[in-house]
Amino acid sequence: MKTLEEVFETWEAVIGLEIHAELTTLETKMFCGCKLEFGAAPNTHTCPVCLGLPGALPVPNRAAIESIVLAGLATNCDIEKHSMFYRKNYMYPDMAKNFQTTQGPIAFCMRGHLDLDVDGRGAAERYRLDALAPGESDGNITRTEDGYVAHVGITRIHMEEDAGKMVHLGGGEGRIAGATQSLVDYNRAGTPLIELVTEPDLRTPEEARLFMQKLRQIYLAIGISDCSMEEGSLRCDGNVSLRRRGTTAFGTKTELKNMNSFKNLHDGLAYEICRQAEVLEEGGVIYQETRHWDPSAKRTIVMRVKETADDYRLFPEPDLAPYDLSDEFIEGVRAKLPELPDQKAARFAADFGLSAYDARHLVEHRATADFFDECMALAAAEPGGSKFAKPLANLIINDVAAWLNVHEGVVLADTPLTAARALSLVKLLASDAISSKQAKEVFSVIMDEDADPEAIVEARGMKQVSDTGAIEAVVDEVIAANPDEVARYRDGNTKVIGFFVGQCMKAMRGQGNPKIINELLAKKLAE
Repeated sequence: MKTLEEVFETWEAVIGLEIHAELTTLETKMFCGCKLEFGAAPNTHTCPVCLGLPGALPVPNRAAIESIVLAGLATNCDIEKHSMFYRKNYMYPDMAKNFQTTQGPIAFCMRGHLDLDVDGRGAAERYRLDALAPGESDGNITRTEDGYVAHVGITRIHMEEDAGKMVHLGGGEGRIAGATQSLVDYNRAGTPLIELVTEPDLRTPEEARLFMQKLRQIYLAIGISDCSMEEGSLRCDGNVSLRRRGTTAFGTKTELKNMNSFKNLHDGLAYEICRQAEVLEEGGVIYQETRHWDPSAKRTIVMRVKETADDYRLFPEPDLAPYDLSDEFIEGVRAKLPELPDQKAARFAADFGLSAYDARHLVEHRATADFFDECMALAAAEPGGSKFAKPLANLIINDVAAWLNVHEGVVLADTPLTAARALSLVKLLASDAISSKQAKEVFSVIMDEDADPEAIVEARGMKQVSDTGAIEAVVDEVIAANPDEVARYRDGNTKVIGFFVGQCMKAMRGQGNPKIINELLAKKLAE
């Protein structure tokens, strides 16, 4: 099978996403008063409405409508004032009603878009990006210095209710294949769910990954979902087809169902692109089907032939009146919009002089963005406080992020690191009281022992010596004690300066300022 890069020489991928998000921050289901609660005992949050019993009538959840309008406004969608619900008919064991209440051709949110910043290795997936000059556009992308910006259209965001949950016992990895029995939990049935459908504007697996990642950031920022991919409250279906480069007709698409991580979405699409290319180049046919990505086997597997719209027999929901959203309602929701991740990143760059890269990584998580804001609010009281922006950003993006990755499940707010301690740590580093290596050690002690940076430095005798006179005396002694190494340096072997630095640090018990030591050594060895 060819690599992705080899496939893209001949074929162009056309990718569209369907991203489902449960509105987990609400208290009740979409059309009844049953409680929303992840992990509750099976079938303890059900009623005649969400079980679809005869005579039970749905009552819409106003807060859910507000949430989807908020999502639409945050993704640049037009809000449709007039829309309605439909019945989507299909037989699944976890749909007790045998139909799903969803929206039809006109959804609450239509015609939106998001812009993606693609750089680094991700930008390398785009075919012949180097043919564009910075600022030059081609289709929906615009070249930048570090990569490109992709403009991705959003067809719609519609409201529907989630199905229940199947639990398969006895099979491999909890799947139905090989299972000896299957159980149904209807607690999730009726959970308010919004589905965002993109235009087929994505061309690489990396663009798909970044789109889903960015949408998750937005949903977390506006507070409509916990977006837990592990618990299934955010999941994605990826549709992909291939066409020969230079052609415009769409190929036959396959759907990768329920991708539950950014990596799986990227890797599943990459494999499917390469698989389709191999089939087509061998004269085979791509069938419209739903496939499952198996991350352990690193391949996709056929699940079922994909249904068409006619198979669902959509018709207007007779028990729900059409919706007419007023301007007052829409503007009331708009007033609740917080600062969105792109806006926050732009502010970080403008106010604190951060690079686009640093600003973008700070806003990847709401917690880290809020923490940086809190740190800078404290720094504002310091003389030249803005100078601490870059070291604080480095601390959060590198050290804090790495620590949280290792300590899975721990949130930043529950750690010993406060904004005051973070600022104190970078001030110690900025004043040359400690070295960058020592700063990492102090950070580890803060997290492990719940101590203040100044107290750690004092207790461990870590304070760095930056007195030029004291360092110069040590440098002179080391140079005098090693005439052979001095001769080697002056003969052109400048690498031996590392030996001199090591000897100076040893003499000062690791507390000498490396920067000053290097400067003095370079000066004196050149004499």
